[in-house]
Amino acid sequence: MLNPAIELEQHLSQQIYAALHGELVEKILSQSSYNQGGESLRSAMEGHSFKVEKRLMGHLYDLLYGVKEKLGFKDDVDFYITGDSTVNAWTIAAAREGEPHIVNINSALVNLMSDDELRFVVGHELGHLMNKNTEMLRLISFVFPRGTVPPLVLQYKIRLWEQLSELIADRFGYMAVESLPACLSAFFKMTSGLDINKIDMQVDAYLEENLKHLEYFINDKGLSRDTHPVNPIRVQSLNLYATCQNEEELEKKMEGIISALFKLSNDETDYFLGFFVATAGLIAINIDGEVTEKEIEAVLNNLSSFHIFPRHFLDNVCKQNVEEIFFSSIQEVLKRDPGLREGMFNYIISLILSDSSFNQKELDFIYQIGGECFGFSEKEIADRMAVAIQKNFVPSYEAIC
Repeated sequence: MLNPAIELEQHLSQQIYAALHGELVEKILSQSSYNQGGESLRSAMEGHSFKVEKRLMGHLYDLLYGVKEKLGFKDDVDFYITGDSTVNAWTIAAAREGEPHIVNINSALVNLMSDDELRFVVGHELGHLMNKNTEMLRLISFVFPRGTVPPLVLQYKIRLWEQLSELIADRFGYMAVESLPACLSAFFKMTSGLDINKIDMQVDAYLEENLKHLEYFINDKGLSRDTHPVNPIRVQSLNLYATCQNEEELEKKMEGIISALFKLSNDETDYFLGFFVATAGLIAINIDGEVTEKEIEAVLNNLSSFHIFPRHFLDNVCKQNVEEIFFSSIQEVLKRDPGLREGMFNYIISLILSDSSFNQKELDFIYQIGGECFGFSEKEIADRMAVAIQKNFVPSYEAIC
């Protein structure tokens, strides 16, 4: 059996954990009286759901705990069945050490799935526990509780990490049943809500049709914006995991699928805006010969609207002809959307002011670009510069101390 891990998911997990100071925050939570919701959730499950017990539901008990045993998961787990018409299952990691984890399966899913399909679903949920996904989600939801929003670049990385985590959990699901047809029929039932026994679905035909839909997301305008990747990506990812001969082959064939998850926009204008934001930033912050962390942060913050790995993109742009890309990207953007002229010029002004300082050389650059590239008169440039100074400029402490 191939390793279910995806290297990028591991990298993102480590990066997000470090950014949230996970080790320290978890230590604080373990010593504080903060209620992580585990007790209330367990009370709700005990009171309103059906806990799977051996003497009451022998066959289902053996199936669920058989999956746990096959995957080699040693932690204690309580399985619950909830009366719910939605075809769904979910997992919550134990709130405290020594407590069992919770895996809930809605009754509609149990009624719809065959035993092997149910094994795939349960393996998927246990995969989240084995890969520590649920613990990371608890940390994220604590640092950014409902009503708060992480920085944009962190939002996108968290979403990509969640999507890759789902692909890994699917691999654990496959490991639980070792039957690609069972996994695919489970996907079909979860997507359509139909019982596969009532239609003539052929696995090979399903995979062929799936590739057509996948093409839309890899090479066309399709976007995968939810915490779960779209089904064409999940189905083909699982197909590759089941059929590739070794991990090198799997990794190579997964590259295109994973790259589809990087897309933040299908708008051609945004493609050129990304280059404009990067090159304008590089040029503007280097005019005074002194690059500050605040200036770099301003560039990366704006670039994160267009690229999930803004620093990597910026580093690659640095290796190219920055000025040529700068001028051509302005032309390409304005050709497609002239209404962005004002915002693009204001972005350059904001970069100049981002280090709480500006000089004559930087001011000359503003007037040059404003006139040559955006067609503003000197008065119009002065008006925009004046508004920006009044609204956003704060002298640095270094200048006044």
